[in-house]
Amino acid sequence: MKISFLLLSAFVLGNACYKVAQEEKKLQEPQKPKVEQSVSKQWQLVWEDNFDRDDIFATGIWSKISRNEKIDWRNTMSDDPSLYDIKEGNLILYGKMNTDLKADPSEYITGGVYTINKKYFETGRLEVRCKLESTQGAWPAIWMLPKEGKWPTGGEIDIMEHLNYDDFVYQTLHTSYTKNVSKQNPKSGSTAKINANDYNVYAVEWDAESVRLYVNGVQTLLYPYLKDQQDKGQYPFVRPYYLLIDMQLGGNWVGAVKPFDKPVAMYIDWVRYYQLAD
Repeated sequence: MKISFLLLSAFVLGNACYKVAQEEKKLQEPQKPKVEQSVSKQWQLVWEDNFDRDDIFATGIWSKISRNEKIDWRNTMSDDPSLYDIKEGNLILYGKMNTDLKADPSEYITGGVYTINKKYFETGRLEVRCKLESTQGAWPAIWMLPKEGKWPTGGEIDIMEHLNYDDFVYQTLHTSYTKNVSKQNPKSGSTAKINANDYNVYAVEWDAESVRLYVNGVQTLLYPYLKDQQDKGQYPFVRPYYLLIDMQLGGNWVGAVKPFDKPVAMYIDWVRYYQLAD
């Protein structure tokens, strides 16, 4: 009886020690922060990508943005595998100095993804949670372009653009109408403070009445539909759009890149798309 009691006690004690060790191990391991539902109950989540698989280019959603040297934001894009990574539930897009000028003459190379010809979003709410690294000449962006319609007739929604070491982002809407700025025009752009060197949630809501932009749940811009201005292309936003996320280096707006050693990155935690609940 004593032997059985001792064996039982040893088993219980050993099991308790094992559980404690496992809990301590969990605490020591890096944990991806949990994010609560960031929108009201009126919105229903219909699609999301948490970047928890390595082969995102086999999902039928994402493609690498190809280079076009004639387009300012696209002239350093590359499909180099070193510019794309999945780590701890983040899609990481890098920008770096090019060390193989024989294979690619561009001084800098950058990674970018888009959903063109694969997935489109037509009204609703789109959110992206990401963290940005900074350097002189860095121009990361999250934005949307139309499935049909030339620029700017079809509209452009800049959910987020960040320049250099700024502690704020630009959010802008482009249409044929906004090209001709006047005091009568509704505001089509804004800036918003961000938590530098940390994750922020950038969002857009759009429907037949207005486009609303947000940073960390705070509305930063409202652009309304104006019935009497539709012949001027004031509100083209009720149509399908595709999403672009890119880590550009250099450009007319951001300026020249200051040489750096370590690649600069943007970390995309997730992308979520909502529609109004029935």
